[in-house]
Amino acid sequence: MGDSINQRVKQVREALGLSQRNFSSILALSNGYIGGVESEIRRVNGRLIKLIVSEFGVNETWLSSGEGEMFTQSPDEYFTKLVRLFKELPPKYQNVVYQMIEVLLKAKD
Repeated sequence: MGDSINQRVKQVREALGLSQRNFSSILALSNGYIGGVESEIRRVNGRLIKLIVSEFGVNETWLSSGEGEMFTQSPDEYFTKLVRLFKELPPKYQNVVYQMIEVLLKAKD
């Protein structure tokens, strides 16, 4: 696995521990589209590459060619950074961020 860009998309999803459904939802794409990409029925276009790179911190060179590291930063580093930034906020702003996340999660469904 990993020889084609389609399989590298699947590797990213699996490395993040996401189902096809969750992965496609985050990218605002249909589950069938991601399934088609992973089964190599659909081609990976520039838009999908940009979405994956921006949403998940994936190394664009690795995604396009397989060269280098998968992530520009590891998912754990990304999560740790988010938690650190969140903790730096005053409590009233933490509450606002929490409420915004809840609204976004409801809106995506």
